Amino acid sequence: MNKENVKLAIAPIGWTNDDMPDLGSENTFQQCVSEMALAGFTGSEVGSKYPRDPAVLKRMLDVRGIQICNAWFSTFFADGLKEKTIDEFINHMNFLHEMGARVIGCSEQSKSIQCTTKAVLEEKPHFTEEEWQRVADGYNTLAKLAAEKGMQVCLHHHMGTAIQTPAEIDRFMALVNDDVYLLFDTGHLYYSEGSQQVMMQVFEKHFARINHVHLKDVRDEVVADVRRNRRSFLDGVRMGTFTIPGDGVIDFAPVFKLLDERGYKGWIVVEAEQDPAIANPFEYAKRAREFIREHTGL
Repeated sequence: MNKENVKLAIAPIGWTNDDMPDLGSENTFQQCVSEMALAGFTGSEVGSKYPRDPAVLKRMLDVRGIQICNAWFSTFFADGLKEKTIDEFINHMNFLHEMGARVIGCSEQSKSIQCTTKAVLEEKPHFTEEEWQRVADGYNTLAKLAAEKGMQVCLHHHMGTAIQTPAEIDRFMALVNDDVYLLFDTGHLYYSEGSQQVMMQVFEKHFARINHVHLKDVRDEVVADVRRNRRSFLDGVRMGTFTIPGDGVIDFAPVFKLLDERGYKGWIVVEAEQDPAIANPFEYAKRAREFIREHTGL
């Protein structure tokens, strides 16, 4: 894979989980970014423990050779909170711009059950026609605002949300303008559909508008337990639904092949939230880095 085109990052969620702060509460920000660098990564997304003063954060990252590539942003357009969402987005965008990031990964969280006790595989939300249009209009607005800063907005399809399945991703991408992009997440697509083939079909179909990639693997036996016992998304995370590439059931060879053959330019990010007391973040980061090096040459 072309090292000039593709940069490699890792998310801090393996060290401290922002949705469940007790997972990794003992791990500090400085430990996290130091271990990212030691493991061989040059990029990071932003976690809850990261300083929000760009001058402070830049200094701490520069000395470790780490660059910010993205940070999660929750939108609530379907709920009718357009003005509030846009106001918060502008502040978020300005912070990322100062940090040198050019991609803003957003998740439409209206009706989301990802942080509730609801059964993630049986009780996912759905949008009405009016709600879909609100989402499309909202994301088109965000894309215009981002373009003024030389940035791009992408939608993170996510378990427990109303934009999770291939059909929902297709609908979103058809409704929004071409300057709204997709953050493709291997783990969430496989988790949703239980199929490598479907995951790759979505990847290929929307490849031209994918500007950010999350690499995570899935443990089928945990997903089976989540389904059987009607567990929540967060229950599954605690139990180990996700893991690093090469440690689960997903075959990443075709993922890497498509990225290479079609000349992907941007960041690929290892984002594998687990309980750090069980899956040591530094050890798993090193294993992920070695797996990617072995299979891509990066």
